[in-house]
Amino acid sequence: MRIVRYLKNSKIAVALIVCLLIVQAFTDLALPNYTSQIVDVGIQQSGVEHAATEEMTARTHDLVAMMLPEGDEKMFEAAYDETDQGTYKLNAQGEREQAELDRMVSLPLVAIHYSHQIPDLDLDQALQAYQAGAVQKQQILDMLDKAKEQMGDMGDSIVDQQAIAAARAEYEQLGYNLSDMQMRYLVRIGLTMLGLAALGMAVAILVGFIASRTAAKVGATLRAKLFRQVVSFSDAEVQSFSAASLITRGTNDIQLVQMVTVMLLRMVLYAPILAIGGIIMVSRTNLAMSWIIVLAVVVIGVLIVVLMKVAMPKFKIMQKLIDRVNLVSREILTGLPVIRAFDRQPFEEQRFDVASTRLMKTQLFTNRVMTFMMPLMMLIMNGVSVLIVWVGGSYIDNGTIQTGDLIAFITYAMVIIMGFLMIGMISIMLPRADVAAQRVDEVLSKQPTICDPAPGKARDAELAGRTGGARIVFDDVSFKYGDSAECVLENLDFACEPGQTTAIIGSTGSGKSTVVKLIERFYDVTCGSITVDGVDVRDVSQEALRAQLGYVPQKAFLFSGTIQSNIAYSDEGMPEERVELAAQVAQAADFIASKAEGLDAEVSQGGTNVSGGQRQRLAIARALATEARAYLFDDSFSALDYKTDAALRQELHTRLGGKTVVIVAQRISTILHADKIVVLDDGRIVGQGTHDELMEGCEEYREIAMSQLSAEELNGGDAA
Repeated sequence: MRIVRYLKNSKIAVALIVCLLIVQAFTDLALPNYTSQIVDVGIQQSGVEHAATEEMTARTHDLVAMMLPEGDEKMFEAAYDETDQGTYKLNAQGEREQAELDRMVSLPLVAIHYSHQIPDLDLDQALQAYQAGAVQKQQILDMLDKAKEQMGDMGDSIVDQQAIAAARAEYEQLGYNLSDMQMRYLVRIGLTMLGLAALGMAVAILVGFIASRTAAKVGATLRAKLFRQVVSFSDAEVQSFSAASLITRGTNDIQLVQMVTVMLLRMVLYAPILAIGGIIMVSRTNLAMSWIIVLAVVVIGVLIVVLMKVAMPKFKIMQKLIDRVNLVSREILTGLPVIRAFDRQPFEEQRFDVASTRLMKTQLFTNRVMTFMMPLMMLIMNGVSVLIVWVGGSYIDNGTIQTGDLIAFITYAMVIIMGFLMIGMISIMLPRADVAAQRVDEVLSKQPTICDPAPGKARDAELAGRTGGARIVFDDVSFKYGDSAECVLENLDFACEPGQTTAIIGSTGSGKSTVVKLIERFYDVTCGSITVDGVDVRDVSQEALRAQLGYVPQKAFLFSGTIQSNIAYSDEGMPEERVELAAQVAQAADFIASKAEGLDAEVSQGGTNVSGGQRQRLAIARALATEARAYLFDDSFSALDYKTDAALRQELHTRLGGKTVVIVAQRISTILHADKIVVLDDGRIVGQGTHDELMEGCEEYREIAMSQLSAEELNGGDAA
């Protein structure tokens, strides 16, 4: 599963969580056993835990010793010390060998306790004869075996229970207060349970803290990787995913992965540990009823598989439908003025309703499928409880187990089933999370088409440190988008010289903006080459190339912040004088001065709180504030009035005398005085030269010029 791979950098945290979960499982699994002890020992046995009592009368001591084999008799004798009152008390050695002593003395104690119920068995007479040497030990053991046969066919568990009853009678004979013994036992076990519960709580809190921190780290790492990857994408990769899908993958999908990672560390890891521990505890309680748990686990497994088979395909569809809702929402919000202008609100509402309804129906389907899980799981759990009580009742009736053992078995069975139930509940989220992780991986594994050369082959040093303008040359350049069969640009040959203004003009769709994007290397040429000062743009890093260029996009975009932060976007520490100079050249100084806050005036996201012309001037100022050697203006004067356009071009000519200027324009008036004008038609160069040269020799240029300006304006040289 993909989510597991995200944890490879958190191995220590995962290992620590596993260790803590084992401790938590130990505390959880120990409590049912103590509950069983409270019922069996604390209540039914009055707090008497062992058949080998802490103290016994001399008669009982001698009779037990008489009925033990020689090896056991020696161990028994060594385990008890005689007191001044003539009784025998368990010593330190006996406490260490308590379990073995219980095994040895159980049957003799039962025989002593029930001797009056067995005909022809006089233990006192047998003891006297044994002590006098008239009876051998083997005869006593044979007599004990005969007595055991007369007592009936009792299992070891019944013998153990009767031995506890005999031990209780022994304590009563010695004058012990059984009520005090019982209370001491209950208090001791109760405090132990409280301690274990407190430990389990502390461990659970610690596990939750570490799991949440680890999941948050995974989410932050994924977001950082995704952001770096998306930033490295060219326009082609962004368009292949769509902006709406990339936003969903970076927010909704990663959030889902993070949430499931917490569940994975806290519940999915804990469930098998708890289930395995429960199985071990069940095997120590009673193996005869284990088939009930196996049956329950198989039924739960089949249920989960069936539900996942039904729901999994819909989970995959759901994420794409979320993308669709985001896409429609972004289009509606972005194009709201257009929608209102054409009165298309009902149509857009219907379009959004269709996308939202499809998502709702898919979610309803998956939720309805998953709603069957909990009722069916509870039915299985309750059915298992009834089955255990029914089968366990017969075992209690036969004396095979005690009531406390049955309670413990039910608890352990519920723990095991609950472990698989947790896995079942998580399985609702895992398919969606896996789909989300797959979508994130698709972005992370996408290879950018625009890549930097290997560090050893990069020619960055050839451009670094140069001053003045940059010579940009197109050498037989052709370009087509992606797998398109037709070229957008074909066989372009021209040069942009330092200290000169090169203008590119043509009809809509002729490829003007693509030329600028190729210089910026937003795309790579299909054929030919583009060089800056003789260096192919593909042979330098994107950072080094773009440090030479100042770019103003066709659609001016501003970032949320202030006017100053937008103009100084290339350098946060840019001096204010440089910011003011750039604003002055871009003809933005007047409207900035009209604002009370000046350069500190707020700019909303996208620059929606300023006019189109102001937004364009700020975008131009942002490019001029850089220390670029070539400035690329992609139809950046279209929102300016003729007067501002002329003033701006005059400032550019004055301030950027030695720099290279490339202007893409629709308006002839913007490029009348350019040193070179390149005319594009359907992706091909149909003419290049000055305005006067093109008016004489280029029909396409002449048509554009005559459609925009009168003969007088053309001869006058400036429409402003």
